[in-house]
Amino acid sequence: MQITRSSIQTAKGPADWFTGDVYIDAVAAAPAPSRVSAGLVHFMPGARTHWHRHPLGQTVFVTEGVGLCQRRGGPVEVIRPGDRVLFEADEEHWHGAAPDRLMVHLAINEADADHDVVHWLTPVTDEEYAAAPSTG
Repeated sequence: MQITRSSIQTAKGPADWFTGDVYIDAVAAAPAPSRVSAGLVHFMPGARTHWHRHPLGQTVFVTEGVGLCQRRGGPVEVIRPGDRVLFEADEEHWHGAAPDRLMVHLAINEADADHDVVHWLTPVTDEEYAAAPSTG
């Protein structure tokens, strides 16, 4: 057993991964041979990821607020606390906060044999983001 006392430092999400203000707390990154990591990601209203994909998929669990997510070619979906979203391996997608609400989720990822966790793609356009249904 190993206990790590709270020393989490919040990092600002980089602009080449996100649109808007996003803050990330690394929650888990187990040493090898484990390849699992988890982060608590805080999206301010209107903030979102760029399009991206995960070689081994990703699970996000919404803990707070109201968010949006979309897989390439599918509709924009509203997500709320308690919702769990599984993005399949290599499925291009994005996720983030609703325009007028913050959203926090736990992101759980697994690295592949090459240690890749995510492949970042292009930003989600304002037009793509605006296609979201009402979150009211």
